[in-house]
Amino acid sequence: MPMPSIDLNFGLPEEKGESRIKPPVNGGQYDLIIIGGGPAGMTAAVYAARKHINTLMVTKDLGGQVLLTSDVENYIGYSYISGAELIRKFEEQLSRFELNQALGEEVIHLVPDDEGFTVATRQETEYHARTVVIASGKRSRALNVPGEKALVGRGVSYCATCDAPLFGGMDVAVVGGGNSALEAVMDLLPIATKVFVVNFAPSWQADPVLIEKMEKSDKVVRYLGYEVVEIQGKDRVGGLVIRSRETGETEPLSVGGVFIEIGLIPNSEFAKEGVRLNRTGEVMVDCACRTSVPGIFGAGDVTTVPEKQIIVAAGEGAKAALSAYTYLVRTR
Repeated sequence: MPMPSIDLNFGLPEEKGESRIKPPVNGGQYDLIIIGGGPAGMTAAVYAARKHINTLMVTKDLGGQVLLTSDVENYIGYSYISGAELIRKFEEQLSRFELNQALGEEVIHLVPDDEGFTVATRQETEYHARTVVIASGKRSRALNVPGEKALVGRGVSYCATCDAPLFGGMDVAVVGGGNSALEAVMDLLPIATKVFVVNFAPSWQADPVLIEKMEKSDKVVRYLGYEVVEIQGKDRVGGLVIRSRETGETEPLSVGGVFIEIGLIPNSEFAKEGVRLNRTGEVMVDCACRTSVPGIFGAGDVTTVPEKQIIVAAGEGAKAALSAYTYLVRTR
């Protein structure tokens, strides 16, 4: 396979023109395979292309969790932008660079081979590379109740840090009882009029300091031992129905937003027999995005890096691509 070239000028492509992204060849050989097409994976692809690394991105979609965010107000360079528009801008920039992309494919296996690694997909394709960047992100744990899926981005949110400022002056609900749920409450307290906290368990699972802060606020209405039955609304969230697990009685809550904070699931199942994962399934990485396996790097929300934010994921994607480049140069 051709070795990556040292690109001191970064070889910027033309500003305009047709997309330079090409489809992959089944069984193809690459210097780098990037698994995932969210901010981490897309940024890694840009940095790899600028280094003239023969790169393939394999991803089910482009955007990942960002597509579930209605509005973004904390990505540097934009005072306000929708999640979908931000991803479109990522795509536009990515299309200027020469790389291969397997869009709509889901990776199910990542295993070592004689030349490096084999990536196998659910679509029965296989690709080979000397290095891999795992940037497959996380998926929100869903309630799986009526109305939830239809109202995502229209009042249903899985990220209070991202979306809380959009619910100023509204009554909202937070579903969950762990640290992420109560941190969402803290984000919402200065903004919302009232915060209903609905916890399936009969007690909180969060740190005592968060529980104490929440209980001091007269804006919080707590429902312990309740489950969400339905999220209501036509074009936007208008309310939800909760049910007591003890009595079975239901109660409607009139809210303009529902923040579902019952956990995230790392998309790392394909790597569990290879790289080291922590107890929650996150890929363990060091400060240079290196995993426990030489030649495999990790970036973004799927890893142990704290603060799952768009800008953090993008930065980690850049680091991972540069670390992969260094590895390729040193092992040629």
